[in-house]
Amino acid sequence: MLVSALPARHADAHKGTFGSLAIVGGDTGMVGAVLLSARAALLSGAGRVYAACLSNNTPSVDILHPEIMFRKPTDLTNLAQLDCVVIGPGLGQSQAAIELLEFWLSQDLKMLIDADALNLIAKHPHLTAICKNRCADTVITPHAGEAARLLKITTEDIQQNRTESALTLAHNLHVTCVLKGAKTLVAHDDGNYFINTTGNVGLASGGTGDVLSGIIGSLLAQGLSGLDAAKLGVFVHGAAADALVAKGMGPAGLSASEVAIEARNIINQLSSYTT
Repeated sequence: MLVSALPARHADAHKGTFGSLAIVGGDTGMVGAVLLSARAALLSGAGRVYAACLSNNTPSVDILHPEIMFRKPTDLTNLAQLDCVVIGPGLGQSQAAIELLEFWLSQDLKMLIDADALNLIAKHPHLTAICKNRCADTVITPHAGEAARLLKITTEDIQQNRTESALTLAHNLHVTCVLKGAKTLVAHDDGNYFINTTGNVGLASGGTGDVLSGIIGSLLAQGLSGLDAAKLGVFVHGAAADALVAKGMGPAGLSASEVAIEARNIINQLSSYTT
């Protein structure tokens, strides 16, 4: 069962047991994307969560979750403290963003690539090449538009051939591909794929993709493989939305922040089935 992939939480565990994760992005006007992702990672069980924003107007503390540690992206270089990096939420398309992505792609570190980082890879062949040559577990989480840019086809082509598109991306980039949307697809570069059965239209709102990235990144940091983290992450993300709608909190007006909080409940419910 997929729940068996969840890390055990023994009595003698400490914060280092459950991994360290950095969320990199948040250019001017998009700091909220990093905050949503970092909060979701924290609520999904990561031991340490760092938020690294490009914006000069980044807060020094998250009032709602002061446990999150803020760093300048250029200062986040102690790789020994990190188990995974999520890059892309609110990253933007600047030269600084390109340089950050190039640096992190070159590190032998688990990685989740989302949003603007995917757009940069689609736009710059040298970033595509670095991504293809990575050895560490790598997960990408494109929506249909980002997938279309990566494959140089139209969004309509993606939606008409979702399975083939996800498998092609996984094969071309040597990654696990999470193609977001109704019935999210998780495709592995070995040719296998999985269709998620949880989730509803309440997830069609801003920030829910950032929350998904935080959840999957957290699971990667806690020791799950790219494939298991992706499968479990999309299941938890969708199940959280389903639980909220069942409680009358959506689908209209369902917020990404609410999904992140409910995801914690889902993970702990699943954990009760593990030994």
